[in-house]
Amino acid sequence: MSKIGIIGSGLIGRSWTMIFVSYGFDVHLYDVVPENVTNAMKLIKEQLDELEIQGLLRGQLNAAAQFGHVHRAKTLADAVSDAIHIQECVFENLELKKQVFSEIDAICSNTVVLCSSTSCFLPSLIAENLTHKSQFIVGHPVNPPYFVPLVEIVPSKWTDQDILKRTDDLYRLVGQKPVVLKREIEGFIVNRIQYAILNECYRLIEDDVISVTDVDSVMSDGLGMRYAFMGPWETAHLNAQGMEEYFAKYAQGINDVSRTMGPVPMMSGDTAKLIADQMNGIIPESKLPERRQWRDQRLIALSQLKKKMN
Repeated sequence: MSKIGIIGSGLIGRSWTMIFVSYGFDVHLYDVVPENVTNAMKLIKEQLDELEIQGLLRGQLNAAAQFGHVHRAKTLADAVSDAIHIQECVFENLELKKQVFSEIDAICSNTVVLCSSTSCFLPSLIAENLTHKSQFIVGHPVNPPYFVPLVEIVPSKWTDQDILKRTDDLYRLVGQKPVVLKREIEGFIVNRIQYAILNECYRLIEDDVISVTDVDSVMSDGLGMRYAFMGPWETAHLNAQGMEEYFAKYAQGINDVSRTMGPVPMMSGDTAKLIADQMNGIIPESKLPERRQWRDQRLIALSQLKKKMN
């Protein structure tokens, strides 16, 4: 089976590893700190075994067979050599990512896909000085990637169309749901939409319109119920006799309300402290790992339901 190189063994690196090995790819995992790979491989094995026990393991191979496809790369060259795809998963630091890809650029083939998991850095900023810049692309997953399948594929102006197609094909092959941006844009798509929601939620708290708890309920018990299965345009389409009627009925109201939303908040000062204090009261820092597990269990159940319903 083809070789995948994973650079960075944190949460995202481990998740990509588990996704790729679930379909029989040989993953060579590298981290600049060797002990991190040791710990990552231990965690990957434990997670695969637990997923198998719960009947949630992806792919057709059992946990032991999948883990057999995880390999320790002792050097960056070990991870890069003969790979068809490199998935970089280091810390979200632009200079660090540029340095990593500069090192990869010096030793990689003329055919390998050079892919970053960055959540916000424009691909052109990372790739601008690379010799192999036409092979560079962004593949931004949504956390946690093993249970939330969306991946944003973001090309730069230099990205070869074959690289884009190969990245899209690979992600589809391993069960992810890629969306392809026609051009790069700050924040990509997920974060631009997420930030718009956060900004308005912040303004509503700052203007003392609603409580922190209730605004979260608006999403989890209202909009989120629909958005788990359909996007905003299909939601609108179904809420009227099609989009033509929706625009005819609601476009003016949307415009009028949107003009009242105010400037983009900085999210600092008294309102930020109010939100932080209330959230810490609901979920103390000591309870965050437990609550993340709670989140993941529900994402697993939702993912299973969506597969069943589809």
